[in-house]
Amino acid sequence: MTHSNILIIATSARRMSDGEPTGLWLEELTTPYYAFRDAGANVTLASISGGEIPVDARSLAEEDDREASVQRYMDDTAARSAVAGTPRFDSLDPSDFDAVFLPGGHGTMFDFPDNPDLARLIETFDRDGKLIAAVCHGPAALAGPTRPDGAPFVAGRKVAAFTDSEERAVGLHKAVPFLLASRLKALGADHHSAPDFQPFAVRDGNLITGQNPQSAEKVAQMVLDALDRKRQAA
Repeated sequence: MTHSNILIIATSARRMSDGEPTGLWLEELTTPYYAFRDAGANVTLASISGGEIPVDARSLAEEDDREASVQRYMDDTAARSAVAGTPRFDSLDPSDFDAVFLPGGHGTMFDFPDNPDLARLIETFDRDGKLIAAVCHGPAALAGPTRPDGAPFVAGRKVAAFTDSEERAVGLHKAVPFLLASRLKALGADHHSAPDFQPFAVRDGNLITGQNPQSAEKVAQMVLDALDRKRQAA
């Protein structure tokens, strides 16, 4: 797969409502980022507010325990520079991209759901038949968009996201403004899941979503496969 242009949009939220530090869960960015790059795609990193993407310190394990993509990122000066100075996502032209990928981290729960510009971007990608992918808390961005008939974007669509039981397991169920899986189901989503913290992803047309950090690789591969099939069919 070559020459596809993929836009990655990360959170800019640094703190939860109770003041606890938060941000991006790094593995959910680095694993897809390198999968896309290694497959020959052009990748553009952006964020909600522009500037440095805040990284949740909890996603930075000790070196011996880090995911391979996280360690690769720590050794990659260019990638770290890109994360330190992103453009605002709404300064970019959606027509330049074939897919949008939304990594998670608890920060997304605070600046993805009620962002009208992000909702419009997702609606534009959907209308144009382009791929929309998200993992873990990244699907929080899907809570805001609507379809042309006014129905929620996720209504009737297969969706995976960080589950309520996973949220309780990490002890942050009271720190987030809502439980993500419950919100998506309330909007009419056909929510699917695997056992807690097991890799799981689902595709419904041009929408690809994954359940948790462990699902980042699976989502990335599904994006690449979908782009490859679209290119072959063109």
